[in-house]
Amino acid sequence: MPKLIVSIDGVVVKEFQLTKDRSTIGRRPYNDVVIDNLAVSGEHAVIQMAGGQATLEDLGSTNGTYINGKAVKKQVLVGDDTIEVGKYKLKFLDGETLSAPVSLTGAGLSVPMGVDELAVGSHVGPRVRVLNGNAAGREMDLTKIVTTVGKPGLCVAAITRKAQGFDLAHVEGQHVAAVNGVTVDAGPITLKNRDQIDLGGIRLEFVDR
Repeated sequence: MPKLIVSIDGVVVKEFQLTKDRSTIGRRPYNDVVIDNLAVSGEHAVIQMAGGQATLEDLGSTNGTYINGKAVKKQVLVGDDTIEVGKYKLKFLDGETLSAPVSLTGAGLSVPMGVDELAVGSHVGPRVRVLNGNAAGREMDLTKIVTTVGKPGLCVAAITRKAQGFDLAHVEGQHVAAVNGVTVDAGPITLKNRDQIDLGGIRLEFVDR
């Protein structure tokens, strides 16, 4: 199934599957793909699915819509096209692209997952465990290539599965994510078993076994 992988400054933060005939992109909360950035218009662009093709159309946005670096008004998308909306990049993956190993996916287009949404249960494999607050003891399995954790506005980070393990990178918020007291503002940090993650006072433990 075709999907969009949303990133900013090289950090993948969202994923959206194109399940509808018409999917809108914009800053307003009623859009299918919501990008809360002032450089993005309220209703910025739309992707329409018809006859097995995905067509992107700019909706008269203030700053324009770009595909692979070129401004477009309307264009058919092909696998691995990169759509630029403000400072965000949306990588288009078609069904054929998705049948091969994919290095970039995301954690869904809902708001970044807060620790109070983590599930309690029997967990094995890589995961994060909450160490403080009302959700202490809860865990979330890192089953996606990219998992977004934190509280919007406070501190949001992305945990990305890589060949050598898992990297943690800061996404947004007034506080910068830290691993064992070292902030990640200089770049992603590779996580090791039992590493302590601080998300603006929310403390998590990375467990890799």
